[in-house]
Amino acid sequence: MTKMPPQYVSITNACKLCKPLGASLAFRGVEGAVPFLHGSQGCATYMRRYIISHFNEPIDIASSSLGEKNAVYGGGANLKLGLKNVTEKYHPALIGIATTCLTETIGDDVKMLLFQYRQEFMQDGGPLLVQVSTPSYSGTHMEGFHAAVRALVEQLTVESEANSTVNILPGFLSAADLRSLKEIVTDCGLAATVLPDFSETLDGPALRDYPLIPKGGTKISDIRAMSGAKATVEFGHTLPDQLSGGKYLEKTYGVDLQRLGMPVGIRETDRFFEVLRDLSGKPTPEKYAMARGRLVDSLVDGHKYVFGKRAVVYGEEDLVIGLTSFLAEIGVQPVLCASGGTSGRFVKAIEKAVEGFAVEMPRIHEGMDFYEIGELAAELKPDFFLGHSKGYGLARNLSLPLIRVGFPIHDRVGGQRLLHIGYHGAQQLFDLIANAMIMAKQDSSEVGYSYM
Repeated sequence: MTKMPPQYVSITNACKLCKPLGASLAFRGVEGAVPFLHGSQGCATYMRRYIISHFNEPIDIASSSLGEKNAVYGGGANLKLGLKNVTEKYHPALIGIATTCLTETIGDDVKMLLFQYRQEFMQDGGPLLVQVSTPSYSGTHMEGFHAAVRALVEQLTVESEANSTVNILPGFLSAADLRSLKEIVTDCGLAATVLPDFSETLDGPALRDYPLIPKGGTKISDIRAMSGAKATVEFGHTLPDQLSGGKYLEKTYGVDLQRLGMPVGIRETDRFFEVLRDLSGKPTPEKYAMARGRLVDSLVDGHKYVFGKRAVVYGEEDLVIGLTSFLAEIGVQPVLCASGGTSGRFVKAIEKAVEGFAVEMPRIHEGMDFYEIGELAAELKPDFFLGHSKGYGLARNLSLPLIRVGFPIHDRVGGQRLLHIGYHGAQQLFDLIANAMIMAKQDSSEVGYSYM
């Protein structure tokens, strides 16, 4: 079953976020870039609120600030003025322009407007302009994220000489995940272009002076040269070809594409390291072999605390797939795998994720909201929830632990520093789950205990 038949018309507490939000995050991962939303001021304010509450970092998202008049007569003048103001104030290397529901509905021809803007204001140069169509009524924040990455690759990459680099298109990971990913690739003897990379632009150090555009991000010169890479490694089982930067590079420039699942847990991380070994021609570094061994040892030590527990997993499709595979590895029974996404690939990917493990097939639903998740959770009687902060109300109502992963985490600090991928990420996830189960047992005991 892929979708519960709705008993009502409207969505109640969506299990997804707005498409332009994902695009804004992707653009923020490019060096010298400013995200720009062509739409009403409220859209940009909403995106900033969500991003800031998770990352605890300031983020500027420019807006063309359309009003009622522009909804009737078009937003071209506001778009041009907004781009001019951003250029003069921020001096960006790139402006990433994402459309919103309003401008898509009124039918603004953004490509034509940007052509006019270049003719009128950019004869003497200026920032690169990358555009992407992201109306929220046609998808989730993940589709907006992938669409922006695809737009960056399509509109910036040029024919380049063959080089020894590897393109990594990781999807939406945490800042800690991105730092770990870059370290892994470097340790394996490879040079990589990771797109996007907001590991510094959305998780930077304390500074005396506030920079309008923070340091860090994928270099534009590296994006231009992605056509010459030896291969592209792209994470995501539910990513459609039309949103895949890796597919574009493969089709246009012949760059070999390796499509993997998000490397969460042992099995998916093993597959990632196997690809890195093939690309580098070198064995896996000893430190990662040791990390894998410590992880296996901890799973043996803590198996009695998690085995047979029942979990509801929700969030972005590919993260849920990775988390489900990991839960099955450690002996936890996923009873419900839910996402607000509607890729049409979610069900088969979950079925494959639990294949070979001694767990029953979970209930799998895409296009869900939290009202539906709550109804099923009450029926399925899980031991814990695994997902982001928007599920807190459900967990509280059922008096169950919520183990926070993914995005957004806005009722705890450190969401940007959570590690999900690789052997080290699996170790952190296992410790979180095992300790949550121990704590739940302690708290529900009449006498409690202090020694395991």
